[in-house]
Amino acid sequence: MIYFLYITAGFLSGIFGGLGMGGGTILIPILSIFFGFDQKLAQGINLLSFLVMAIFSLYIHYRHGFIVTKNLFFIIFFGVIFSVLGAFLMSFLPSKILKMIFGAFLCVLAVIEFIKVFKK
Repeated sequence: MIYFLYITAGFLSGIFGGLGMGGGTILIPILSIFFGFDQKLAQGINLLSFLVMAIFSLYIHYRHGFIVTKNLFFIIFFGVIFSVLGAFLMSFLPSKILKMIFGAFLCVLAVIEFIKVFKK
């Protein structure tokens, strides 16, 4: 039964990751709320699974012409720098604080998406 739940979590995060929304918006809450994983562990698992999903998603999006390579270096450069800084900061924060920050992020994201729907 537990493997079915793991497969379902992977399926849902893969679908959202492939759509460009980010599988972590699904996978991290599933792992921390339903499976009881520590927030740091859930984020680590998400990052590892993201690497694999991102390779396939990048290939498919690039093949269909959905990736603009202009100024890509700057995005990657600063993305790597701030990812390292974020990971360093995360190592000092308690899981409870990370959980609240991630929850607030998801709430803000939901409000933004809700507003976008009604603007159309």
